[in-house]
Amino acid sequence: MTNSDIADLLKLYADLSELHGGNPFKIKSFASASFRIDKMPEPLYGKSLQELEGMEGVGKSIAQKLHEIFTTESFKELSELLEATPEGVRDIMRIKGIGPKKVAVIWKEMGVESIGELLYACKENRLAQFKGFGLKTQEAVIKQIEFMFASANKFHYAKAYPIAQALVKKLETLSLAKQVSLCGEIRRKCEILHQIDLLIATENQSDFSSELVSETGIFTGDGHFTFDGFSVQLHYCTPSEFAWKLFELSSVQTHTEKVLALLGSNQNTFNSEEEIYTKAGLPFIVSELREDLGEIEKAQTGKLPKLIEFTDLTGPLHNHSTWSDGLHTVETMAKFCQEKGYQYLGMADHSKSAFYANGLSEERVELQQQEIAKLNQKLAGKFKIFAGIECDILYDGNLDYSQVILKSFDYVVASVHSILKMTEEKAMSRLIAAIENPYTTILGHPTGRLLLMREGYPIDHLKIIDACAANGVIMELNANPYRLDMDWRYIDYALNKGVMISINPDAHEVEGFNDMFYGVEVARKGGLTKEMCFNAQSLEFIEAHFAKKKA
Repeated sequence: MTNSDIADLLKLYADLSELHGGNPFKIKSFASASFRIDKMPEPLYGKSLQELEGMEGVGKSIAQKLHEIFTTESFKELSELLEATPEGVRDIMRIKGIGPKKVAVIWKEMGVESIGELLYACKENRLAQFKGFGLKTQEAVIKQIEFMFASANKFHYAKAYPIAQALVKKLETLSLAKQVSLCGEIRRKCEILHQIDLLIATENQSDFSSELVSETGIFTGDGHFTFDGFSVQLHYCTPSEFAWKLFELSSVQTHTEKVLALLGSNQNTFNSEEEIYTKAGLPFIVSELREDLGEIEKAQTGKLPKLIEFTDLTGPLHNHSTWSDGLHTVETMAKFCQEKGYQYLGMADHSKSAFYANGLSEERVELQQQEIAKLNQKLAGKFKIFAGIECDILYDGNLDYSQVILKSFDYVVASVHSILKMTEEKAMSRLIAAIENPYTTILGHPTGRLLLMREGYPIDHLKIIDACAANGVIMELNANPYRLDMDWRYIDYALNKGVMISINPDAHEVEGFNDMFYGVEVARKGGLTKEMCFNAQSLEFIEAHFAKKKA
C-alpha cells in the first residue's frame, strides 16, 4: 500500500464525514493528514505504531488509524461511514466541482442517490433551483457526468502496462503456451485502453484453459477475465498462425486491409510480422503506427520515420523541486539524473501566481538561481542544471513576470493552470498571446487535459502549432500518464511545420522521471524522431538554442 493509497483513505473519511455533518475539526485534521502523507517521500506502510506516533505531522490519533489500515486496509470509522452511504451517492462525490456539502444537498434534500438520477434532475433543471447551485453549476455537472459516462470501462495505458507485462510472464510459464504476446490497443500503445488483449499460440485451447485454471487459478470460459482489476481478453491461435494473428490483432482494420491488398495472392503462412511486410513490398511498420493515418503511404514512398527511442533522451526540462511543490531538492534531482546518464536537468518550478503550489516570488527566483549557479560550479562541467521556470499564462495571455525577470531564466515553459473553463476563442487568444511572448521557449501541456478526468480546454491544434512554428516555440509532450499532452495525433503536423517536441515528465520527485518512458511510447505513436525531439539533442545544442532565444 503506497502513501497515496493511504492518503486516499484518509481523504475519503474526511469527505464522508463532512457529507454526514461530522466534527469540522476532525474533518480538517484528516484532510491535512491526507495531504501531508501524500507528499511524504518515505513509505509509511509497515511501520510500527510507535514509529508512526513519532513522525512529524502524523500525531497519535492518525497514527492509530494508519496502523489499523496496515492491518485491515481500512479503519472502523471509515467502514461505518461507507456502510451508511449509498454506493450511488459515493459515485456522485466523484463529480468534480461539487464538494461533500453540495452532495449532501443532492442526496438529503433532492432525494437523488445515483449519477443517473442526478443527470435526469439536471436535464429537468431541478438542480439549479437549489441554493448554492445555479445554472452554471448545473451545466458543469451535466458536462462532468457525460464525460464520466463516456470514460466508463476505460483505463490508462501506464496503469495497465506493468500489469499486462506481469501477466505475459505468468502465462509464458505454462507448458501449453507456445507463444504469448500483447496485442490490440495495448500493443499499439494507445493512451486509453478498454481492455488488455493477449494472443496465445497453443496446440489445444481446451487443454490450455485447464492448465491455466490449475496453475494460476484464472478461469476463463470465453477468454475474458479480470486480473488485478483490469479487463483481459485472451485470443487463441495455433503456433503456425501466430505471426499473422499477431499482426491482425495489433493493427486497425483498415491498415490490415491495405496490407492484404498489397499481398495479393502471396498470403501463405508467415514466420514473423516482418515477413508479412516484406512480402507486401513494405519496410516493417511497428505496431504503434498501425492506425491507418498515412503510415503505409509513407512506407511506400520511403518516408517512414525512424522513431525515437527512450535511450535517445538527453535530459528532462520540466520538473519541480522543493522550491515550489516538489518533494526533492534541486541537488537530489540533479544527482539522480546524472546517475541515469542524462547530460542536464531543467528546473521549472511554478511561478508566483501558482500560490497553491508555493510558486516563486521574484525574490525567491533570484535565490533559486543563485543555488543553481553554485551547484553548477560544484558539478564543474560534468553536468548542467538549467534555471528555468514554469510560468503561468494569465487570463489575458500575459506571462507571470515582468520582461526583466523572464530574461533572467535560461528558458521558460509557459502553461495554463487557472480558469480552465474557456471557450475555444478565449483559449486560443490566451495561448497565442503567450506563444508570441519573446521569452516563451516551450508551450507546456497545451490543452490542460487530464485523461479520463478532465477533457481540457478546447483549442484549434493546427493553429496553435502554426503559431509555435512562426515564433520558434517548442511544444511539450507532457509525459505524465494522466496528461500525455500534446495529443500524439498532431505530432506529424508539427514535424511538417518544423516544430520540435520536448518530452517532459513534469516530475515532482525523482520517481517522476520514469514517466518519460510513457512520453516516448506515445511520441512514437505520433511518429516523433530523435532529430525533432528537443530533449534528445546534445547539451551543446540545448545551450545554443536557449542562448539564441534570449538574444
